[in-house]
Amino acid sequence: MENKAILVGVNLNKKEHDFQYSMEELENLAAACNIMAVGSVTQNLNRVNQAHYIGSGKIEELQELVEETGADTIIFDDELSPSQIRNLESFLSECEVVDRTTLILEIFAKRAKTRESKLQVEIAQLRYRLPRLIGSRKSLGRQGGGSGLNNRGAGETKLELDRRKIEEQIAKLSRELEHLVSQRKMQRRKREKNEIPVVSLVGYTNAGKSTMMNAVLESYNGGEEKFVFEKNMLFATLETSVRSVTLATNQAFLLTDTVGFINKLPHHLVKAFRSTLEEVAEADLLIHVIDLSNPHHEEQRQLTEEILEGIGIEDIPIIHAYNKVDLVEGEYSVEGSNNVYVSAKDRQGVDALTEQIKQYIFSDYVQCELLIPYTDGRVVSYFNEHADVIAEDFEQEGTKLVVKCKKADAEKFQKYITYI
Repeated sequence: MENKAILVGVNLNKKEHDFQYSMEELENLAAACNIMAVGSVTQNLNRVNQAHYIGSGKIEELQELVEETGADTIIFDDELSPSQIRNLESFLSECEVVDRTTLILEIFAKRAKTRESKLQVEIAQLRYRLPRLIGSRKSLGRQGGGSGLNNRGAGETKLELDRRKIEEQIAKLSRELEHLVSQRKMQRRKREKNEIPVVSLVGYTNAGKSTMMNAVLESYNGGEEKFVFEKNMLFATLETSVRSVTLATNQAFLLTDTVGFINKLPHHLVKAFRSTLEEVAEADLLIHVIDLSNPHHEEQRQLTEEILEGIGIEDIPIIHAYNKVDLVEGEYSVEGSNNVYVSAKDRQGVDALTEQIKQYIFSDYVQCELLIPYTDGRVVSYFNEHADVIAEDFEQEGTKLVVKCKKADAEKFQKYITYI
């Protein structure tokens, strides 16, 4: 049975439409956890109430709304402190108090498929729970008689045991995660050794990154066997997917897709998923996918850029891929450079996006003419596999090729070059 919830938010001097969007997003997060919003309570404050998040008058209003709607859950639009949760639960004894962070962690836990993403989510959940160990109000007293250890109440002893148990579990899971991270680093080093450029898709959750990846794969690789999971939902993809893309010109690059971002993304998650996000940091080019049909796409763009900056990603060239243009009515144009307009779902604009990608990651390619003796046929085979062969003629001295190739390959086969 679907849970009923009341949403609670405090507007800290935000513009009204920004605050309303945050509350709408909270409702979508709740829906992703199979919780139906049946009402909301909001308040304008300069700062949140340290004891209860909202003022005492609003708590009374909240209690009345609970009785009126039969809600069993109260969801707050910010991360609550342990004391705020404790104080609110004492007022709202019949309801579960949940904050935005808990919802996002719950969604991540549902979506995680690989061992690495499951570990990352579990570590984030444990780190979030650690300072929030309260214990049962009914049976756990905080203080008892006697001295030394005997002076500790049942509740205090239980809390310390629980805390130690969680810390040990975090340490154990972190060791296992570190092992998986080291394997990922080895894979990255192999890719770097092979000098294959890496292009990473980044963006707000549900902007269409996975659909964009599948559109590129379909256009240049053919078939669906390498497609990644895509669905119109928040955080559909948590795992880092890496796919090789080979263009008609024999130019190849790796395309990666990773977790999307959201407003007020819990720092526990950012920390836990740092190893996954390192894939982005190692990229040669970023494709920032933006949902142009969303009226808040500019805020989403800014927030994504702030998160990228916060995890130390800078000086990597970015192409802004404005997606879902098929859902936009009338003219559309966004200020700024490096923009491309795409409907990944309808496969529109994929060629234009690929041309921009080529300009960035294959900028070191040179055009040259080579004369290769027939005895060195392996060199001809190499260029047919690794370069864009523009022309091929058979002359008396050998095979004449006009190619666009990596500068490194031109230097490697310098002795065959007749013109560059």
